[in-house]
Amino acid sequence: MGILWIIIIGFVAGVIAKFLMPGDNEPSGFIMTTILGIVGAFVATFLGQSLGWYSAEQGAGLIGAVVGAIIVLLIYGFIAGRRRTA
Repeated sequence: MGILWIIIIGFVAGVIAKFLMPGDNEPSGFIMTTILGIVGAFVATFLGQSLGWYSAEQGAGLIGAVVGAIIVLLIYGFIAGRRRTA
């Protein structure tokens, strides 16, 4: 049930992150937004567990997942921007 919860929270976090950081270099579309949020939720869960904020069976909450999705969105923007200029 934990993985399913991360996917659901990740979807919502991806939508919120896209609203907070719109731009040309970011991925567009429903599927890419969902994947962005899910990856962000996994990043936030991993970082939170590594830093001791969450226990091993806890996942990131909505705010942590949004922050994780924004981090992934920034990294994606840097990579996509470099690829377009090269």
